[in-house]
Amino acid sequence: MESVIEICVGDHRYDAIVGSGLLDSIGSTIAKALPGKRCAIVADENVAKVFAERVNESLRRENFEPSIIIVPPGEKSKTLERAGAICEQMLAVGLDRQSLIVALGGGVVGDLAGFVAAIFHRGIPYVQIPTTLLAMVDSSIGGKTGVNTSAGKNLIGAVHHPALVIVEVDVLKTLPGREFNQGFAEIIKHAIIADAEMFQQLTQSARFKLDGLKPSSLPAQFVPLIKRNIEIKSSIVAKDERDETGERALLNFGHTVGHAIERAGDYREFLHGEAVSLGIVAACEVSIKKAGLPGEQRDAIVDLLQKFQLPTSLPQKFPREEILEAIPFDKKFQGGKIRFVVTPKIGSAHLSGDVTLEDIREAVAAL
Repeated sequence: MESVIEICVGDHRYDAIVGSGLLDSIGSTIAKALPGKRCAIVADENVAKVFAERVNESLRRENFEPSIIIVPPGEKSKTLERAGAICEQMLAVGLDRQSLIVALGGGVVGDLAGFVAAIFHRGIPYVQIPTTLLAMVDSSIGGKTGVNTSAGKNLIGAVHHPALVIVEVDVLKTLPGREFNQGFAEIIKHAIIADAEMFQQLTQSARFKLDGLKPSSLPAQFVPLIKRNIEIKSSIVAKDERDETGERALLNFGHTVGHAIERAGDYREFLHGEAVSLGIVAACEVSIKKAGLPGEQRDAIVDLLQKFQLPTSLPQKFPREEILEAIPFDKKFQGGKIRFVVTPKIGSAHLSGDVTLEDIREAVAAL
């Protein structure tokens, strides 16, 4: 089963291909979309061990000249220094403005490699091959690339859309349970802000499990589930490519507090999706107060997050004050005011201009 979603954002047109058994034909798929032959495969150490050589061989069969560039796993790799080092490695092996990048990995690699593609020779094409559920449904789509600073996440970056996204669902089989589950934080977020029907389907469905399954027997619903999430995100991005009107900001539901939690935990305590899960719970508390979200709907959201073993409360000793200290550094904080996304009911969301730091403090205290 394979689906192709055409993504249209401003002047940019590219396909997201979702299916099973796509990995070994990646070379021919990319060759049909892009003319260049020299390329860099950027992957972290964990992904490189499992998939880099297969992708490398597939590219070589189509007369590409790939070079594999490996980075350490985790958010600590998303720095200007690492981006510069990758550029130096690419130059050292002879890549130029006619070359391309293949981002093979989760959200960190996608953000980092996409940013490198945006700045190398003032911009070259790149292909997203997401290997985590979170990256498949969220970070590989929309063109936001970037690196972190000591002040916060993604504060240096560029909007640089991929030329192609290839989503191979079979790689989900290799994910540890915790890594797999964190992807559902973004799926549940999409349901809360845009798709009440998907929320109900997730609530009513049997637990999405991969334990004991072979890649060929992955649940059939994964292709349409990922496809639906790509459609939700790309349709929102298409309305507000550069986050100027507030439409795209809806995708930040749960992220204002989530990013602050990541920073307060030094990017070690929680995975991104886990921090977003906590941010969603906090956003629901604010939404009850500021948008009239019914308490029973907040409870349904918390129950669904817990169904996928996502955290809904902070450890007692977690430094809550550091969360509040990180909020003003968030890129959604503008002119001294926070642009906070609230939901009045499952399936709908909007920006609120009257959420205060005290509101957020109370929501964090309740976590």
